[in-house]
Amino acid sequence: MGEAKRRHHSGSAAVRKPASKRSLALGVMTLMVVAMLIGLFFIMSGPSPDSNELPVAKQGTSDFPAELDKFGVSVGAADAPVVVREFADYQCPACARFADASQRLKKEYVESGKVRFVYFELPLSQHANAMAAAEAARCAGDQNAFWSMHDALYSNQSAWAGVSDPQATFTRYAGDLGLSENRFSRCMATELHREAIEQSAKVATQLRVVSTPTVMVDNIVLTRPGWGQLSAVVERELAISR
Repeated sequence: MGEAKRRHHSGSAAVRKPASKRSLALGVMTLMVVAMLIGLFFIMSGPSPDSNELPVAKQGTSDFPAELDKFGVSVGAADAPVVVREFADYQCPACARFADASQRLKKEYVESGKVRFVYFELPLSQHANAMAAAEAARCAGDQNAFWSMHDALYSNQSAWAGVSDPQATFTRYAGDLGLSENRFSRCMATELHREAIEQSAKVATQLRVVSTPTVMVDNIVLTRPGWGQLSAVVERELAISR
């Protein structure tokens, strides 16, 4: 029987192969989704505060030089028993994911006076709009809206990360927050806070911080930045401070 007749009687093998490939692709995608969900579970549901899995300060690690906090932006009581510090880039996707944890930290620990939170800008060279975003947050801070802009930048990261000139977008965010757009635009145009942001980045260099987000609870660097591990380490350090 010729090839044409075999196809007529038994069906073309070429028809079955794509189905097989589609099944394989679907299986691979399913595995990827499952892996992502498992990873998210471990990030969000950290160990208990007395778990041996929690990170500790490396032997011989000095206390964080608290005098450097003036180069970041702080919120919380000056005498809070625990200090959480984040070195971050507004255009970094992992930093955007951590933003939910930092918001929760402020609600559950900072507002109660248990934790002070310090945010250090570390705009990475591969992110073209990271510096402008950091300036936008600082300019909003001149109108008492640093944290509101901080949250807006992370919530809308995909909307501004790839644009050639993000200032118009940031100015719109300022207007949405009820700020003076003229004052905000002047601040952005003059790069009023660029030097302060560069100083913040120098702190990261001084401490050999090279990746974002780098999150520290006192002098302990988190190995899995996310609410689960963050809250567990905070609880442990609060218990030790009592």
